[in-house]
Amino acid sequence: MSLPTIQFRPVELPPSGTLVVFAGDGMALGEAAQRADAASDGFISSAAEAQGYKGKRFSTLLAPLPRGLSVRSLLIVGLGDVAKMNEADWAKLGGVVAGALPSGPDTDVTVFAEAPDAPLSAEQTADLALGIKLRSYAFDRYKQKNSDDPEPAPRAITIAVPSPASAEARWKAVEAIATGTMAARDLVNEPANVLGPVEFAERAAKLAELGVEIKVMEPAELESLEMRMLLGVAQGSVRPARVVIMEWKGGAADARPVALVGKGVVFDTGGISIKPAGGMEDMKGDMGGAAAVVGTMTAIASRKAKANVVGIIGLVENMPDGNAQRPGDIVRSKSGQTVEIINTDAEGRLVLGDLLTYTIERWQPAVTIDLCTLTGAIIVALGHYYAGMYATDDAVAAKLSAAGAATGDQVWRMPLAKEYDGLIDSKVADMKNTGGRSAGSITAAQFLKRFVGDANWAHIDLAGTAMGGPTNEISRTFGTGWGVRLLERFIADNYEG
Repeated sequence: MSLPTIQFRPVELPPSGTLVVFAGDGMALGEAAQRADAASDGFISSAAEAQGYKGKRFSTLLAPLPRGLSVRSLLIVGLGDVAKMNEADWAKLGGVVAGALPSGPDTDVTVFAEAPDAPLSAEQTADLALGIKLRSYAFDRYKQKNSDDPEPAPRAITIAVPSPASAEARWKAVEAIATGTMAARDLVNEPANVLGPVEFAERAAKLAELGVEIKVMEPAELESLEMRMLLGVAQGSVRPARVVIMEWKGGAADARPVALVGKGVVFDTGGISIKPAGGMEDMKGDMGGAAAVVGTMTAIASRKAKANVVGIIGLVENMPDGNAQRPGDIVRSKSGQTVEIINTDAEGRLVLGDLLTYTIERWQPAVTIDLCTLTGAIIVALGHYYAGMYATDDAVAAKLSAAGAATGDQVWRMPLAKEYDGLIDSKVADMKNTGGRSAGSITAAQFLKRFVGDANWAHIDLAGTAMGGPTNEISRTFGTGWGVRLLERFIADNYEG
């Protein structure tokens, strides 16, 4: 994978490569694009007219060898009605630019960062660069390269703005989000034979290089901590469980942290309640919650956030084996509550239940958010465009929704109610680990709620958004990195001193 380099320069016509200009409705051009049009004797306007191009949002027109200009190609990208563009659209715009650039030996690209009425702000420009980076991501490390073909040079993308220093300063913070998102994508995209619990823990531990305090817990310690539900999921695999604690202490010493808890089932066969074979290969991504936590911690540490954040991930593999737990087993959780195992494929909530108990007891966080690819039911409810969000506090729910709307990692609040809670009551234990098909995502949330007490808690079921969804302007691979932008914004807006 060859990611582009991005730099910011004053606005001037480039001497080579590709020039990118933006057009609003009716092919309205900004000042710099108008100068380029004049220098080319109206080439931009005439090319658009010849093709019937009107500047519709995210539409593109690529023209080779524009007369009067030194560049080899010209790319026009539509903005539509700029007044209707929201914050997330600027990153999408960058993705459209990256996806429409011409292939070939030329690697130099200049982007005039302007709307018809004004240059883009530093924030809009940085989001544009974010979209370019994320769209350029590819997971190709296992593809054999042709030895006769040299490795292509990375694109050098210059974003031309009147105030380059302001845009570059903003980009330094936003680039950390790109780095975290791509780290999460890498984890989800890796095959499970390469990324088991031990290997995942080793990758998470590299965050120490960014100043994150790391602790990796192995089975003996987890047993001493009475994390029996988590270990029960792992007992059918020859690959031992791990729990990784990542602490970033960038805020005031007495400020309670934000806690992020991630489900990290590196591969989920369903255990004894084995899944159908069709599509099971996607279950390498059943650690998307843990990946989002690692990606967020990467972003937070990379930009030296002035906040206290704890990330904790439970890493297990759920396999059918002579030692695997069975339907009908009863296990005692760290909280002391007992759980009847009805379906061994409802395993992620077992991992999270023990982690939630441990996290809330140890840190008493300001808010605890768990993230997990928990249920197929949430995909039935919301498809692949929103994650399901449950929360015990209305203010936290509103803040997560606002962060999702701003970044494009959108959440939809789902209900928590005692009527659903009764569906997981067991005749032989304190609860059972599934309430059946009806309201499956809700009963999973109700299960987790029994392990948080009165804590300020939110649960995000990202089964439909973390992996395997439809491609879009900024995501083209199986792993999307969903959740990193959401959590980074939520923390930045609400918990940084």
